[in-house]
Amino acid sequence: MSGETMPERIDPLELLSANGLLSEEERLIQDTVRRFAEQRLRPVIGDWFERGHFDPELAPEFGELGLLGMHLQGYGCAGSSAVAYGLACFELEAVDSGFRSFVSVQGSLAMYAIHRWGSEEQKQRWLPEMAAGRAIGCFGLTEPDHGSDPGSMRTTAKRDGTDWILNGSKMWITNGSVADVAVVWAQTDEGVRGFLLPRDTPGFSTRKITHKLSLRASITSELFFDDCRLPADAQLPEAAGLRGPLSCLSEARFGIIFGALGAAKNCLDTAIEYSTTRTQFDRPIAGFQLTQQKLVDMALEVQKGFLLALHLGRLKDAGQLHPRQVSIGKLNNVREAIKIAREARTILGASGITLEYPVLRHANNLESVLTYEGTSEIHTLVLGEALTGTPAYR
Repeated sequence: MSGETMPERIDPLELLSANGLLSEEERLIQDTVRRFAEQRLRPVIGDWFERGHFDPELAPEFGELGLLGMHLQGYGCAGSSAVAYGLACFELEAVDSGFRSFVSVQGSLAMYAIHRWGSEEQKQRWLPEMAAGRAIGCFGLTEPDHGSDPGSMRTTAKRDGTDWILNGSKMWITNGSVADVAVVWAQTDEGVRGFLLPRDTPGFSTRKITHKLSLRASITSELFFDDCRLPADAQLPEAAGLRGPLSCLSEARFGIIFGALGAAKNCLDTAIEYSTTRTQFDRPIAGFQLTQQKLVDMALEVQKGFLLALHLGRLKDAGQLHPRQVSIGKLNNVREAIKIAREARTILGASGITLEYPVLRHANNLESVLTYEGTSEIHTLVLGEALTGTPAYR
């Protein structure tokens, strides 16, 4: 028909008007983080990923934007809503999981541990500096032989008068070799306890983990403790047992629920754009039914995942979020995100394996995200126990 206009392309999240569920303030925060991520982070990420590099000098920039501990109250933290924090994670991980990992470990693990379980003196000492990005933190829980079973950790803290003597090691610790303070969990005669370990503590050393195929634009380290002597006030006084570290993990998992979707949507957006410009058999591949089926299937999962994340964010802001609900979000959204990254790669063909496009980089990163902060298997068992009343861990 002459004069017929082509239908307008819309954003995948607008198929259900999902963005309309956000408040004006939430959209403003998301837009601000998106602009920063696109202007500051995306131009460098291909090179950083290829070189296995992360620049810790980004920390003050994240701090200036209010991203570090942004959902915490006081002590220089932004005090944003859980949903706003999730949207920030969405935009950071849309560029690379390494950036969201840095912000997540700094704010939801290290800073949250101090904020929730620390003394007032510990909060005053560390939180303002960490919120501004002038100090970097890490979270030492996982060990070489104990990942999903932290209760079996071998790192110990023994009393020596009023001091503590810390011995052991931790593995796969984000930010570890650049951290100014490590939150370390150890076995004591009184059960698992948390400690704040400054970088200059004698006997404390780190080693950067290299030769990674995933999260290359993120610093991952081993931590070693050789008779580290800590004063009594290094202990997090309010943390007793595994409840302490597990509460921190739940905070970090919440950010992943949104963040993984950011990676997934970036893959989908890339696949859509590529399909409209890549021509085969004298027409764009976007016009082929098989390509459209792939795009639609991916868009459906992004929308469902976003609605799930938003629902969990509203529950968290209302103080009603249960850890098993966090397991639902992480299990579903990371699992679907990695499927989307792989499917998007097929639309890009051979171009999809290069760093010119983000999809295989996202897929590689999401392999790590699928594992850390609770493996997909552990989250499955959490939900299986909720459904049956029968734990299957042992």
